[in-house]
Amino acid sequence: METLHQLWGLFLDFFEFFIVAGVIGLFMLFIHDKYVQRKHALLINYPVIGRGRYLLEALREPMRQYFAEESFYDSKDKVDWVYKAAKDVQNYQSFSVTQPFGGSRFIMKHATNVLNEDEVDEDTSVVFGKDRENPFTSHTPIIRSAMSDGALSPESVRAFSLAGVNSNLTINTGEGSLTSNHLFTLKPDLENSKYLEIIKSTPLAEFAFKIGDKLFNRAIALKWYRTILLNKKTQNTYLYDAASHVLFRVNWKADIKDFPQQVPQSLPNMIFQMSSGLYGVRDEDGKFDEVKYQKVMKFCCMTEIKIAQGAKQTGGKLAGAKVTADIAYYRGVPEGENVFSPNRFPFADSTTHLLDFVERLQKLSQKPVGFKIVISDAGAIDEMVEEMAKRKEAGRSLPDFITVDSGEGGSATAPLELMESVGLTTNNALYVLDTILKAYDIREDVKIVASGKVLTPDDAIITMCMGADAIGIARGFMMSGGCIRAKMCSGFGSHVCPIGMATQDPKKRASYLVVKKGVEIGNYHKNLIKSMKVVLCVMGIKNIKSLNKNLLTYKNNNGEIYFDVDLHFRQKLHL
Repeated sequence: METLHQLWGLFLDFFEFFIVAGVIGLFMLFIHDKYVQRKHALLINYPVIGRGRYLLEALREPMRQYFAEESFYDSKDKVDWVYKAAKDVQNYQSFSVTQPFGGSRFIMKHATNVLNEDEVDEDTSVVFGKDRENPFTSHTPIIRSAMSDGALSPESVRAFSLAGVNSNLTINTGEGSLTSNHLFTLKPDLENSKYLEIIKSTPLAEFAFKIGDKLFNRAIALKWYRTILLNKKTQNTYLYDAASHVLFRVNWKADIKDFPQQVPQSLPNMIFQMSSGLYGVRDEDGKFDEVKYQKVMKFCCMTEIKIAQGAKQTGGKLAGAKVTADIAYYRGVPEGENVFSPNRFPFADSTTHLLDFVERLQKLSQKPVGFKIVISDAGAIDEMVEEMAKRKEAGRSLPDFITVDSGEGGSATAPLELMESVGLTTNNALYVLDTILKAYDIREDVKIVASGKVLTPDDAIITMCMGADAIGIARGFMMSGGCIRAKMCSGFGSHVCPIGMATQDPKKRASYLVVKKGVEIGNYHKNLIKSMKVVLCVMGIKNIKSLNKNLLTYKNNNGEIYFDVDLHFRQKLHL
């Protein structure tokens, strides 16, 4: 207390000095804005005070969610549901929703005889590629949508990997390739580790690790440990194994026979996304490398070819600020330079070419393969599905799944002119794809994964009723991992994620709590499935696989009610 009094007294003694210094500083800023700088007309006309405009503009997006009405989702209560589910607290609403659901919407039909929760099947699994040599069974229909290591920080990728293992969540790697961070939970068998680069510990490294862990935290300790043992730019591409005290990463030059024959049980179920840049599966000339692909698939359960994304139908874009030495190593690109992928996938200049490449990957991996598209024209989908039907008649292989991404989908870096201006919304796109696949009698051969603006259990149930076998979620998982929707993800200009989740900035990344956020991401997944089962009870449905369009009612903007959802879509889409 005495110290505080002394500091306050010191401040009072120099109070006049601070006032004079402040006035002189403002006067100098006035002169600079009025007579020196020539970048902003506003500051010439309104020196000093004009800077308030830029401050408020900078604060607008980060602060919008706290004061403005929720305009992207049906209600702010949906956003709150995600954060509460991640914290694993009671998630009930009092009085009514903050913003009443207006306009057109789907309504889930209430059963005359509802079920108790113990009457709903525990099995929520989805099987992809049932006829493949190695089918993939996702434990739940929920998939964390594609988000790349690079767009996301290494720490947040590790948190998602932890959540994948702890809550049986299926993870899509995103187009940035399979990285060490996706393998964060891998427990290496040192007796069978020819496929790994192993760096053994030393007494000095052990001592530094113990000091760092004792005085600071595990992240600091690992940083010192890596620096002593490696001392090179890509030292963070090596993982630490607590049991053996070694650093390791995959040696992609090792012989394929030395790689695991089955996906290691310590890893989450992962979908490898292959983009037009072929990151992670290309040779030194940027061409597709079959052997590297086969090695990658030793750790992944199936492959998704990225043809288009809802918010970004162009190739992926990663700011040079995010292309660290580690990211350059993973992707095989120059460090510090913008990485813009080609718009067209190299094996997709025609439907036939794409389907041939899908079949090629199925033979190479012996695992399910599908592709991701955006739908804006039923005619184009009809042509694609017709070609698939012909292949089936000829005894050829079909894609095991199609991911349809909504035109409402988001991205860390997308051209404004394409956002919400190209693809159909989730349910419209789903209806088109589901209907046309059934028309050609191949719906049972192809699973549908739907993504775009799915956040809460009711969103997921409605999407599955509309024909989705599985659901990709990005925003919900980002928010469960700590995202505050500041819209500072891109890395271009001054865009730096303030919580260290979608940035490569070392200082911001250092604040991201991997284990804590991994638990919260897993909580969101578990509570999502748990609450979906509650909805099934009310609908009188025992198994999630029984969901269909007959369980929905549709209300349009005019208040017209469609108990037959097919009638509404036939009138609207003219299929």
